[in-house]
Amino acid sequence: MKQPWPQRLIKQIVCIVLSLIVIMPFYMVVINSFKTKGESARMALTLPSEWQFSNYSIVIEQGKLVQGFSNSLLYAVLSTSIALLGCAMAAFVLSRKRTKFNVFIYYFVLCGLFFPVNYVTLVKVLQTFKVANTRAGLIIAFTSSMIPFCLFVIRNFMSSVPVELDEAAVIDGAGPIRLFFSIILPLLKPIMVTAFILQFMGVWNDFMTPLYLSSSSKMWPMNLAVYNFFGKMASYWNYVFADIVLTILPVIIVYLIGQKYIVGGLTSGAVKE
Repeated sequence: MKQPWPQRLIKQIVCIVLSLIVIMPFYMVVINSFKTKGESARMALTLPSEWQFSNYSIVIEQGKLVQGFSNSLLYAVLSTSIALLGCAMAAFVLSRKRTKFNVFIYYFVLCGLFFPVNYVTLVKVLQTFKVANTRAGLIIAFTSSMIPFCLFVIRNFMSSVPVELDEAAVIDGAGPIRLFFSIILPLLKPIMVTAFILQFMGVWNDFMTPLYLSSSSKMWPMNLAVYNFFGKMASYWNYVFADIVLTILPVIIVYLIGQKYIVGGLTSGAVKE
């Protein structure tokens, strides 16, 4: 039944207002990143009187964003890939072999979803294994933090994959490794891509972990580089805004590329034959 036009109009107005609440801050940041120091300090929504494209080159050079970008990309890609592959293999075993021990392990790992990170203890553990204040230590910390969520979503998706596929592959002579990588892993593509994008953005935006676990500026990801740059350029809002735009741009690109997989992966509940 078609809704009355006043009701449709109200819904449209509400949607427009909510969209503006989300878009306007981002618009303000982008526009002011092209202004001079004096114009950007007013935080106005008007277009620049003269476009200052040089703001971005200054920020890239002085803010050490190339180094920060390389570090963020290393942490996000490597830790996410390790966590996803390991959790997919674990989810396959826990889903197919539901012994009491495996069930206990599954729920024990899920406890990580509900407890906050204790950075003091984490630093002590990394110091014990001689990886404190290293890139390897940061990657280990990021990887471990992803395990509960990745295991949870992948195992739930794995339950929808028919066991008959395993039996058919075993009859054809496939071993456990070939069964997983040739048969099971391709079927997990929707949820694997979904988890990869979500965890990639989580690592990219994580501020607290590298702040506590790294003391050298050579190890800082982009968000810490922005924090340090803001401390030095607090009165130059045009540079600060340009720095923010460069930091969030990779996350926006990754999300736009993979948004269809996020929706598909989270809503998939069965495997079509």
